[in-house]
Amino acid sequence: MTKPPGLVLASVLTLAFIGLAPLLQPAWLLTLLLIPFSLVLFLIRDTRYVSLSIIVLAALYGFGWLSTFVFTCTLGIVVIGELAFRFTGGKQASYLYHLAAAVGVSLAVMLYLRYSAPLVVMMGVVAAVLLRAALRGRDDVLMVEALGVAMTMFLFEEINFQVDLTILVVAAVIAFGFGYSSYRLRVADVSGLFSGAMIGIILIVFAGVPWFLIMLTFFIVGAGATRYRYGDKEQLGVAQEHAGVRGYFNVFANGLVATGAAILYGVTGNPAFAALFMGSVASAAADTAASEIGVTGKTPYLITTLQPVPRGTNGGVTLRGEMAAVAAAALVALVAWMLGVADPRMAVVTVAAGFVGTNVDSLVGATLENSGRIGNSGTNLAATFFGGVFGMLVYLVT
Repeated sequence: MTKPPGLVLASVLTLAFIGLAPLLQPAWLLTLLLIPFSLVLFLIRDTRYVSLSIIVLAALYGFGWLSTFVFTCTLGIVVIGELAFRFTGGKQASYLYHLAAAVGVSLAVMLYLRYSAPLVVMMGVVAAVLLRAALRGRDDVLMVEALGVAMTMFLFEEINFQVDLTILVVAAVIAFGFGYSSYRLRVADVSGLFSGAMIGIILIVFAGVPWFLIMLTFFIVGAGATRYRYGDKEQLGVAQEHAGVRGYFNVFANGLVATGAAILYGVTGNPAFAALFMGSVASAAADTAASEIGVTGKTPYLITTLQPVPRGTNGGVTLRGEMAAVAAAALVALVAWMLGVADPRMAVVTVAAGFVGTNVDSLVGATLENSGRIGNSGTNLAATFFGGVFGMLVYLVT
């Protein structure tokens, strides 16, 4: 990992323009001043993509699509974070330095602008490190990171959800502790660590620790099911790649609907969104258990034709897999009932939603995934969406 002097220059310019941002109004004045300086950086080979990311942010700010706070924070997080990452060698530990630098510059911006938005900052910082890990090796990582951080901060600024700072800090400690443990236990890679932490923070902040524990139940069920008779699955050629280590694709495919439900519940307080969350998590747990345990059973049958197919075929179902799915969904429902998130009626609906979700996964796998139109993550997302919506609708009408 190189340490280009051009990045130091970019960092100095970034800090200077962060200082000028609230003083130069309207916003397009700063944009007109910032773009020529960024073009100078473009002439330096190692900072071309840094330059392009700054230009993109400046354009968004100049058109009035980003507030001064989101613009300056994003600029600092991306550029100063990248400086910390590269100057520490770009190793695994460098993500920690990236995180610390991003937090530091964001706090400085909040103090300078006298604008308190810790949740917005937290989401922007985590999004930055997540994208840095997920897109490592790509030349355009900083451009994607800049857009991703800006859009994430813009979204949470628009939601304007007020959270106590103590709760946010506790949420971050718990979520990152879980993510790091998953990484150390080889359940998740670096991108999985940060994507899991992001989901954990959102669940705790918007809905509470019990919701995080319900999601944690899914991860435990998934990890256990993956390790179940792993040697046998390796011999059969149907074991999960990388020994079941999950990345951000898998985390978001299984957790995106549940995360959205938690945000909606936090904003509205409507129990229908709790049912959406429960159905989604139960579907994810049921599908993982059905896939990982069912594959060790007898000959699977394709869900669309009921014809026997080889083990590991998308859309293949077994009696053992269906029973494992129901058991996993029931475990999620039981934990939710014990934690007070689900009443008995919602718990029953949750089990039914898990069963529906896992079979939607099989149906989508047999049709769209086998034909190459979508990948496994798309199939998982469809299963959690339909399972969650099924749970929400049944809960509303019963």
